[in-house]
Amino acid sequence: MATSDQTREICFYKEWMNLQEQELSELRRAIDLNARGCTSDAELGQLINKIMNHFQNYVQNRTLIARSDVSPYFAPTWCSSLERSVMWIGGCRPSSYIRLIYALCGLQIEAELAEYIRGTLVGNLGELSGRQISMVDDLQRKTIGEERRLSTRMAGLQEDVLDHPLAEIVVESSGRSCGSSGGVEAALGEHGRGMVGVLEEADQLRLKTLRELIRILTPPQAVNFLAAGKKLQLCLRDWGRKRDMDHGRNQV
Repeated sequence: MATSDQTREICFYKEWMNLQEQELSELRRAIDLNARGCTSDAELGQLINKIMNHFQNYVQNRTLIARSDVSPYFAPTWCSSLERSVMWIGGCRPSSYIRLIYALCGLQIEAELAEYIRGTLVGNLGELSGRQISMVDDLQRKTIGEERRLSTRMAGLQEDVLDHPLAEIVVESSGRSCGSSGGVEAALGEHGRGMVGVLEEADQLRLKTLRELIRILTPPQAVNFLAAGKKLQLCLRDWGRKRDMDHGRNQV
């Protein structure tokens, strides 16, 4: 039976994923209107700002919830096995946003080669300028550097929790008892605070990277990019659920 913490965590995740579906519908509608010339860059910008504000609120609220019990966010039971397998510190790698940009850019150039030959511009990610590409490359280098720093910090926390003082407590405990001394609680509490700090920094890096990308892209490009990202997130959830069901794993 789910505890109150588990219930809150699961509900928080489900509300977030429901919001992703809603935002994807809004983005698709905006893309359609833009293709027909029925919306302006300013209107697209309002939608983008709303979505970014939602993401910022999500990051802030998740940090508050994680402070009471952070461990589940590194292997969330409310996500499928597939989703967990591609996670980096409780979420996606920030650099994956940039890889998605490059993938979409290549796909759209190929799909609309005829329009390029005719000189027709359609305002999508296949039309990144040289300056935009240079800015994205620079952002990628900085982001990967930050990811490596946080990965090293995370590895240190994982090593420390098996080192002093937990190893000493296990060795000193009698028989098969693991003990539940104040030393154990203090050590795990300190480890938890370190994990919350890393999770918060990783979330802030995800938010910062996404904001930087949005600033580099034009409003129509940003809307296309956000729509693709949300669709990929939702598809990963659906693919993962199906695979878990196929292999007899329980669903949340």
